[in-house]
Amino acid sequence: MAYNCTRRHFFFGPLLAGAIPVAGFGSVPSLRALGYKSPNEKLNIASIGAGGKASSDIRGCATENIVALCDVDQERAARRFNEYAKVPKYKDFRKMLDQQANGIDAVIVAIPDFMHATAAMWCMERGKHVYVQKPLTRTVWEARKLLEAAHKFKVATQMGNQGYSNEGTRQAAEMIWAGEIGQVTEVHAWTDRPIWPQGLTRIPPPEPVPDTLDWDLWLGIAEPRPYTSGGPDYKSPLGGHFYQPGNWRGFYDFGCGALGDMACHILGAPNLALHLGAPVSVECIHKEGPSDFMFPARSEIRYDFPARGSMPPVKLFWHDGLKETPKLPGVPDGELLGDLPEKPSPRRPGPPPFTGFIGDVFNFQKFQAAKNAPDAEVPTPDGSLFIGDKGMITTGTYGEETRLIPVEKMRDYQFPQPLLTRSPGHYRDWIRACKGGDPACSNFNVAVPFVEWMLLGAIALRFEGKLEWDAAKMRFTNNSEANKYLKPAFRKGWSLT
Repeated sequence: MAYNCTRRHFFFGPLLAGAIPVAGFGSVPSLRALGYKSPNEKLNIASIGAGGKASSDIRGCATENIVALCDVDQERAARRFNEYAKVPKYKDFRKMLDQQANGIDAVIVAIPDFMHATAAMWCMERGKHVYVQKPLTRTVWEARKLLEAAHKFKVATQMGNQGYSNEGTRQAAEMIWAGEIGQVTEVHAWTDRPIWPQGLTRIPPPEPVPDTLDWDLWLGIAEPRPYTSGGPDYKSPLGGHFYQPGNWRGFYDFGCGALGDMACHILGAPNLALHLGAPVSVECIHKEGPSDFMFPARSEIRYDFPARGSMPPVKLFWHDGLKETPKLPGVPDGELLGDLPEKPSPRRPGPPPFTGFIGDVFNFQKFQAAKNAPDAEVPTPDGSLFIGDKGMITTGTYGEETRLIPVEKMRDYQFPQPLLTRSPGHYRDWIRACKGGDPACSNFNVAVPFVEWMLLGAIALRFEGKLEWDAAKMRFTNNSEANKYLKPAFRKGWSLT
C-alpha cells in the first residue's frame, strides 16, 4: 500500500525524526524476556509512598495486584493502608525491597523529590520497573544516573507527568510541525504555584516528632535537622505542618519549588513540540520573597535554546506565583482561558478506574459558551503560549484545550492528521510497557533530558545573572558555585545505590 506523504509532512520529516527516541517511547523495546506470557497477566506492584499523590497513583494502577506498601507517615498513609489491609506494610523501602523483592514486578515511587532517585535506583538495581513521580529527581546528576540504570537493568520506566499522555500535547506538536504558526521563537508558561509557603526566612523552634511519623526515615539522604510543626502561629494554605505534608516542595533541600510541581506538566507540550533539548543559558530575571533555605515566593525565569535542525533559537519564559492569567502582548483578553468552567477541575479526577488522562480536546462552541456565561468561573492561571512568526497556539496545564489564538481561527479548524502514537492512558501506558508492550510516553529516555533543563531553572533561582550551560560536560561554564547544586550530598548511611 502506498504511503500518502503530503508536502507538509515531507517538509517536517526531519523534525519528526527527533520526536520519538531511537528506543521508542520507553527504556527498552520489549521486556517479554522477563517471563510475561501475555499482556493480560497482572503485575505485582508495590508503592513507596501511600498517602498524598501516591494514593492517586496507586488508584491509577489498581487494575493490577497491589502487593506491598511503604510510607514513613502512618497517619498520611492510613486510607490506602486500610484499603489494602492484607498486604505487607513498611516504613523503610529498603526493608520492603529486601523482604518482598521476589514478589514484586514494578514499583511506584511517589515521595518527596529529594528521595526519588535513591528509591528508584534501589528498585531498578533489583530489576523492578519504576513509575517515578515528577519532577523525577531533585538534581541533574541523579537524573542522568537514573537514565543509565534504566538501560543497564532493562526496566520499563515512566515519569508521572500526565500531560505527555494527553491528546492536546500531541495536537500542539503536530500543529507546530505542520507550520500552523510558522517558526516559533518565544514561549511563555505560567502557574499559580506555589500554593504552599515559600520565601520564609525563619525556621520555627524544634518540637517532638509525632508518634505516627518516622522523621529520620523521612529525612533520608538529607542532613539531619530538628522536626517542627511550625508552632501555633504557623499557617499554610495546604494545612499541615512546617515541612509536611506538601510544604517540603518549597525547601531547597527537599523540593524544586513551583518548577518541580508544575513545569513537567505545563512545559511538556513545548518540550515535545519544539525538541528543546539542552539550553545554552538560564537566568532568573525576577524574583520576590528571597530566602536562604526556600525558593522565592514568586519568580520569572528565562531559558535560551539554540537552533535545533530547521527550528530557530527560542527563548522560553517561566512565570510562577501568579494570581491571575498573565496578559501577554498580542493575545486578546480572555483567550488564554484554560479549563472550561463547566468541567470538573482537572486536579480532582473522577472515580476509578483512573487512566491518567486529564482535559479534553478543544471545542469552539463549548469554549464560546463557557467564556460568555454570566456565572463563568475564573480559571486557575496555568498554561503555555507558543509565539510563532505566523500566529500563536495556547494549551492548558496538561496540554488540554490546545487551540490557535485568536480563538476565532478554531471555528472551522481541522487538526492535522496524527503523526505521533496515542496513549491508552498515563498509567496504562506504563503498565503496558512493564508487560513487554510499547514503551511509555514519558519514559526516562524522554523524561531525563526534559527534567534536566527544567532543573537548571531551580538552580538559577539561587543566583543573580545568567548561567551558561554546557550539557556535554554537565557544568555551568561561568559559575563554579552553581555547579555545587548539580549533585546532592548523601548523609552517612545513605547512598544512591
